[in-house]
Amino acid sequence: MRKAIMVEGAAKAAGHYSHAVIANGFVYVSGQGPADPVTSIVPDGFAAQVRQTFRNVQIILQGAGADLKDAVKVNAYLSDVTRFHEFNAIYQEFLPSPPPARTTVGSQLVGIQVEIDCIAVLPT
Repeated sequence: MRKAIMVEGAAKAAGHYSHAVIANGFVYVSGQGPADPVTSIVPDGFAAQVRQTFRNVQIILQGAGADLKDAVKVNAYLSDVTRFHEFNAIYQEFLPSPPPARTTVGSQLVGIQVEIDCIAVLPT
């Protein structure tokens, strides 16, 4: 079964996609950026953008019935890969040990410094 969801209180989608899709006990969260879901303002600074992006992913996971602790795979896209260590430190604030599998790549992002998507397992 496949169920596409849009989560109330999450940042508005920037294109034609669902916030997440639930299928076979997993939640697949679309790539999220750092825009505040209430004001649509993107914070200044790399660290602030990373934290807001994780909060945005968390809002969607919670709307689907999961949480960041349920993440099994995270994909992170950084506009500047030289900031990997700073990103990694913030990542550890949001994802407890043992951490999920992760891929981090450099990417040409427009107007933002980070985008994150993930796959999480729905708690039983």
